[in-house]
Amino acid sequence: MTHPFLDLAPLSAAHFASIEDRVARLLSTEQDVVITQGEALLPLEGAIRGAAGPGTTALNVITGPYGQTFGDWLRDCGATVYDLAVPFHTAVTPAQIREAFAEHPEIDFVSLVHAEAATGNTNPVAEIGEVVRAHGALFYLDAVASIGAEPVLPDAWGVDLCVIGAQKAMGGPAGVSAVSVSERAWTRMSANPHAPRRSYLSLLDWKERWIDTGRKTLLHAPAQLEMLALDACVARIEEEGLDALMTRHAKAAAATRAGTLALGGGLEPYVYEAADAAPVATTLRTPAGIDASELVTKALATDPALPLAAGGGALAKEMVRVNHYGPDATRDTVRAALTALGAALTESGLSVDVDAAHRTATEIWS
Repeated sequence: MTHPFLDLAPLSAAHFASIEDRVARLLSTEQDVVITQGEALLPLEGAIRGAAGPGTTALNVITGPYGQTFGDWLRDCGATVYDLAVPFHTAVTPAQIREAFAEHPEIDFVSLVHAEAATGNTNPVAEIGEVVRAHGALFYLDAVASIGAEPVLPDAWGVDLCVIGAQKAMGGPAGVSAVSVSERAWTRMSANPHAPRRSYLSLLDWKERWIDTGRKTLLHAPAQLEMLALDACVARIEEEGLDALMTRHAKAAAATRAGTLALGGGLEPYVYEAADAAPVATTLRTPAGIDASELVTKALATDPALPLAAGGGALAKEMVRVNHYGPDATRDTVRAALTALGAALTESGLSVDVDAAHRTATEIWS
């Protein structure tokens, strides 16, 4: 018995390399791009463990849960870490980065999340990159949630390690990810005696055994289905146009934000300023006395397929996430989410105006 998913010809090294090249074009980068065979946590951790060690002094920016994780990894590597934490309803500023450098001029590594889908904020990476570049620190960026929803330009922004994943705004698979690596980052890793070697976390293995040998022989058997899905995903983005994809996400975010305010019932954007809000997903703060998890359960009773979720951890009681990314970055999805949230608020005894929410969201798309 044959099956189209089980009887594929092996993925060649040339095909693998061509997918890396497509991802590099998506990032407008001349840096080396390595596609890693696992979810984005793999290159996120591998990049930190490759570049950081006991001699590293890191500025770790926390605007959501992933920033907290990066700080843990850096400390585990033996790095001296200074955390710069800002409220999850806002974004970090270049001035705050500059102040941290002034207070700790020995900082030589900066870790930052571009967009936090979990909290709904996004950080001004282009402006922050200028500050980091002027200071001379290595710049590590988690762009997993932002790629496809807003510009991600490692070369133009001076990002040395830029990690992306396809499962959010790109609308692709979760089982493979990628990282662009600057020459400065390779030099730092090569000089780091603690960098992983002969390890699934090792980026240096990919450089020495894949890139430096002309990308002729793969290190190990690739995740074939996920690689083919990534290839198809990038092809679909190329056909739609990256600018069109980003515009679709920006409209979805603006329509959700404005539609929520028109809906009423006490539901409001969790991120205070629209400029700080990520286009990949919109987070909402529930009215006093309304549990977010219960509200989402009521909303999903209307349509279980809607991209609605409660916040994670301590945020589960007060935050609703509208995950309007990838194929869900559409006007119809936003309108359906507003309808379901309106019904849930009404069931909770609050007064809403769903028609006004729909009109407002539709105007955003016109």
